[in-house]
Amino acid sequence: MAGEMVHYKELGLVNTREMFAKAMAGKYAIPAYNFSDMEQLQAILTACADTGSPVILQVSKGARSYAHETLLRHMVQGALQMIREKGSQIPVALHLDHGDSYELCVACIESGFSSVMIDGSHLPYEENVALTRKVVEFAHRFEVTVEGELGVLAGIEDEVSAEHSTYTNPEQVEDFVKKTGVDSLAISIGTSHGAYKFRLAPGEEVPPLRFDILEECERRIPGFPIVLHGASSVVQEYVEMINSFGGKMDNAVGIPEEQLRRAAASAVCKINIDSDGRLAFTAKIREHLAKNPQEFDPRKYLGEARSEFAKLVRHKNEAVLGSAGRV
Repeated sequence: MAGEMVHYKELGLVNTREMFAKAMAGKYAIPAYNFSDMEQLQAILTACADTGSPVILQVSKGARSYAHETLLRHMVQGALQMIREKGSQIPVALHLDHGDSYELCVACIESGFSSVMIDGSHLPYEENVALTRKVVEFAHRFEVTVEGELGVLAGIEDEVSAEHSTYTNPEQVEDFVKKTGVDSLAISIGTSHGAYKFRLAPGEEVPPLRFDILEECERRIPGFPIVLHGASSVVQEYVEMINSFGGKMDNAVGIPEEQLRRAAASAVCKINIDSDGRLAFTAKIREHLAKNPQEFDPRKYLGEARSEFAKLVRHKNEAVLGSAGRV
């Protein structure tokens, strides 16, 4: 496929611009679910089609490498055709999550992604601006939307790793948006990557998100789409299931759903969910294999995991993000 440009519209995808405008007006958030294999992709799209929810399919650099870029494109195209044949017309975007270089963003755009994130949040401010602007200039030539980031989230997920979080400085957001031309902005208000988002003492509660920072960002860039990364709730039912069937996930906690509901009703119009999907998937596989030690057919345990992931997606769309029925 070297040198061949595949535009996302050929695959039946959309960019995020209209999605975000509708989400802002309707006071809900678009779910952005990460996937890396066929079963996860099927679960996400089937559940979003069932609930009538727009969706952003997210792929990290590691997931793209795992699935292989060419196979990934055909998987997405095939999964879209699958739900269209069932009559679903939900809008679907394909997004690069945490792109770490201009070259990676270009490669994804050329292979059919409709949206990319360039994460320069670890760089000095002016370097972040310059890198983000460079990606925007290329992406907008092909009507691809771009997400930038200000502030650093702690935690580990795929290649994204940071020891400490740095809250977004609201005083920078207006300048950043104006200089880069980005279409959406990921901010840091206390969310975190991975399943171990907080180090809590016994009986201690999860610290609340910094809604004051969010509100100040809203005030400075009114009507501009804001994104929350690291927003899995780390569903305790799945943590307990994993631990009861041989796993070891001590003190894995996430963002309470009520805080995400509040965020979704604000300028936050995209909420990223990765760890919760992994937990649902792993929990059902562990349960199935523990209860059926003779089992060796991957379709049996992967099928159950796929169904559980779809159940999680339906719950998030209907009860947390408010995206169900928003087509």
